[in-house]
Order: sequence, then structure tokens, then C-alpha cells
Amino acid sequence: MSSCIIIGAGMAGLTAAQQLAGRGWRVTVLDKGRGVGGRLATRRLTNGRADHGAQVIRAESAEFRAWLTSADTEAALAEWPVDPAGTGWIGRDGMNRVAKQLADGLTIETEQTVTSVHMEPDGWRVETKTGQSFQADALLCIIPAPQALTLFGDASNLLRSTDRDALQQIQYEPCLSVLVTLNQSGSIPAPGGLWLDRPDIAWLADNQQKGISPDQPTATILASTAFSQTHLDGDLNAAGQQLLAQLTDYLPAEAVADVQVHRWRYSQVTQAYPEPFHRAATTVPLLFGGDGFGGAAPFDPHLNVERAFLSGRRMADALLA
Repeated sequence: MSSCIIIGAGMAGLTAAQQLAGRGWRVTVLDKGRGVGGRLATRRLTNGRADHGAQVIRAESAEFRAWLTSADTEAALAEWPVDPAGTGWIGRDGMNRVAKQLADGLTIETEQTVTSVHMEPDGWRVETKTGQSFQADALLCIIPAPQALTLFGDASNLLRSTDRDALQQIQYEPCLSVLVTLNQSGSIPAPGGLWLDRPDIAWLADNQQKGISPDQPTATILASTAFSQTHLDGDLNAAGQQLLAQLTDYLPAEAVADVQVHRWRYSQVTQAYPEPFHRAATTVPLLFGGDGFGGAAPFDPHLNVERAFLSGRRMADALLA
């Protein structure tokens, strides 16, 4: 039986894993987080929920649209008429629902930070911070390119200059996501999502109107790129309060019960590798992929999920071929 280790349990990693497992491969997915999904992220807030990564999913390709509207996937999705470009999809009880649906039946090891990778004559050995070791014939690395370069920079010259050049092409912008628990509904107009043309704020969402937090009103604020870059490594709570102070027209101060801030260091791809994945010049299969692959600028922020999905499928296709 062929085997594969996948580093990263986001959309691309889970998509590749499902396709390989469905063809009889033994697949192990490793992720440093406590759960799956990457930026398909939903957080519980007291009695509510808030999406704090991807806010809405858009499809341009027929392949991705067919997957979104398939019977199995459709059970995890709902339409949200917030996207002026056309139909937008969300997870029925949060974006993480989409990732959990993909993860069903897979072997996934969470809270496993990969510390080293070793190429052996017949495959790969991957070691994690917990002291565990995993072995497989092939390796898919589906983490942000700067993290991949750091991981393989610690290895014994596994990557050639062409491999490093491919990863160094990929550029990202950060984003601060502010999650607000409310003791009363705000005044965000229906259907509950706003792209804001403000210097510090890019997006505001009412998660109760969105349908993912029926029992308690919550809101999600996505900071602008400029604000996020300025405050990325500073006092996140102060940054969140600064953004809230600019939104009293939608979220009055007396309505705010709690505030949490999440830092996405590699949120939005601004420059991608043109192909859906990169195959390293190694003697045993090593592929790099994710939402930083398979696109041309300018990038639509709603297409991150689609690019990740297509990258995962093409990586699986390459191994199966």
C-alpha cells in the first residue's frame, strides 16, 4: 500500500488526503493546531460562534463549483447573499464545518508541530515536537511558504535552488481578526456582512445574521492590511479596542461584552506560484502546495479556499499518476 504524510490540515491538505485515501493510500495528516481547517476557522464565544478566518467562499471553476454543490458537501454549506460577485457559501454552523466534513474518516494527528524532515532511500521520516516519528513513501507540505522554507532550511540541503526560488515567489499580507461577543444585537444591515472602505477596517460581519451564532449575537472585524502590519506584533487587545472605537455606529460600546483578537501572519496571498503545486527535485516525492499556488494577481480574497482546494486535488492527481 502506498503511503503519504501531509503537513497541514487546511483545505488543500484535507482535499488531497481525501482523494488519496479514497484510492487506497495510507495517509497521515499532521497539524500543529488543536483542530483542522486552517483559515476555515470558527471560534466558540460564550454561547455563540464567530468565523475568524475565511468569511465567505466563492467559486469560479466548474470543478470547485461541482464539489460545493455535491450532495455530501452541500450538507455542510449554506448560501449567504453577501457577495456582490455572485453566490457565496458558508459553513452551516461556521466555516470550520466545511473542514470537519472533509476530515471525516481521515487519520489526522493534531497538536503535532513538525520539527524535522528526513529523506530516506524509500520515502520520508517526519519528526514532531512531541517526539513522535512518522514514515511514508511521499510527503506533501501544505503550510505557508515562509514556514516551509524555515522547516526545510533546517534539513540537510534537501531543497535545490529552484525549489527555494519557487517558494520565495509566494508573498502574503497579514490580518488581525477581532471577535466580539455582544449582549445585544448591533446595527449591521442585512444580510450581515459589510466590506468597509475605512483605512483601518476591511470587513465587518454579524454572525447571528450569518446564521452561525443563533443563540448569541457576535461580530467579526477584519482589520485592513496596513493596520494589521502596524499592529501585528504589538498589543493585540489594544488594537482590537482601537478598531471597536471606530465602529460605534454599528457596534455601540454598551453592546460589547467581550473582545478577542486573532493574528493571521500569512492571511492573504498577494503573489502566488503560477502552478497549482511545486514538485521538489528530490529522489522521493515531495510536493508543496496550498492557496499560495495556482493563481495570478490580482487576487480575490474569496478565492483563497478555491485555490487551496484545486492545489490539493492536483497534488493528489500527481501522486496517483
